[in-house]
Amino acid sequence: MKVLMLGWEFPPYISGGLGTACYGLTRAMSQMETDIIFVLPKPVNSEYSSHVKLASPTVRREVTEHEAIPFSLFKNVRFQQVDSILRPYQTPQTYETFKQHTEVAHQVQFKPRRVKQLVDLGVSDNYGDDLYQEVQRYAQLAVAVSEEEAFDIIHAHDWMTYLAGIAVAQASGKPLVTHIHSTEFDRSGSDSNTFVRDIERLGMESADQVIAVSRLTRATVIDRYGIAPEKVSVVYNAIDQTLGFGGSERAKDRNREKVVLFLGRITMQKGPEYFLEAAGRVLAEMDNVKFLMAGSGDMTHRMIEKAAAMGIGHKVHFTGFLKGEAVNEIFRMADLFVMPSVSEPFGLVPLEALRNDVPVLISKQSGVAEVLTHALKVDFWDIQEMANKILAVLRHPALQTTLRQHGGFEVKRFSWQDSARQCLAVYDTAMSATQPV
Repeated sequence: MKVLMLGWEFPPYISGGLGTACYGLTRAMSQMETDIIFVLPKPVNSEYSSHVKLASPTVRREVTEHEAIPFSLFKNVRFQQVDSILRPYQTPQTYETFKQHTEVAHQVQFKPRRVKQLVDLGVSDNYGDDLYQEVQRYAQLAVAVSEEEAFDIIHAHDWMTYLAGIAVAQASGKPLVTHIHSTEFDRSGSDSNTFVRDIERLGMESADQVIAVSRLTRATVIDRYGIAPEKVSVVYNAIDQTLGFGGSERAKDRNREKVVLFLGRITMQKGPEYFLEAAGRVLAEMDNVKFLMAGSGDMTHRMIEKAAAMGIGHKVHFTGFLKGEAVNEIFRMADLFVMPSVSEPFGLVPLEALRNDVPVLISKQSGVAEVLTHALKVDFWDIQEMANKILAVLRHPALQTTLRQHGGFEVKRFSWQDSARQCLAVYDTAMSATQPV
């Protein structure tokens, strides 16, 4: 089987769990002798390279190996890039700007047969002014890539690649699988962007099969987007088992300052304000604690100001965006990881915390809560209960030890190989449904 995979992120160009998931999934598929052509929206410069041939429709380049991406692990994966300078979550984007450039909201109905019109509108050889134009441009260039490649199926990850997936499917006649890692309802709540929701709906309606990362996400896909239940499968995310499982390096001195960690994008979806409210209640009862907020996002400055206004600024440290070894180092400092997400389709970071021997407290409104037994769980809005459970872990070493030991054992069940096998089964279903009788 040969797969044309469309993804917006891949290490080292990542801003969230999407890139990590694409890395783990493609690596596992490669080990199963599945051939993958991975189309990225950003060109990889020579310093981020490999022995793999990297190309775009207009630029082809050979590059050399770099430790940031161990491409030797991806023997059946080829990477192709179409130039884009924008990243989701990090680039200013406005619907009004998009309408000014393309007037797509007035000119195109969101129907599969008219996607080519949607892709063609407002696309030039230059970089677009916002993410919406870049999504269209990526779609147009992905079709050009597909015309030079042989493949059996198309796999598109998240809304940024859905127009590309539909356009390639129409041009090639190949079946399309769309993978929903996060919906606009998860990211933005009641302030969700109509244009993005329409692309998500169109992508899933046009797909032969849809992959959701949890039962929570599957329910959203069916209930909010009206997608037929029989074509939506759940494939949970996993962690890289080859990295090993870290032992705690935390000091044994019970009098040392305890550390509670938040690690993720500092955005509405992740619930950083609930973390700070809980921190305030913990510090009112226990002074020997500091709270780390690792990550970046549009709410960072607001959270810094909130911590100061609450009078706990000296106890809350903001590290900025972390990656690689810096993430492992901050896990080694932590006594507890807290994920208070308002809506989390899955949530990879709790698995990474457990792999690093850190107990976790997670929101009940997360996909990972469906599969983790040995984790403390709380409603994101229940600040007092969140504070109570943080205090329980910090005050009772036996509880912390139990959570660490059982959680560490449990997380070893989450393998990308299992996820890859389930994805391949979805491919088989999609291909059999489109084959002539």
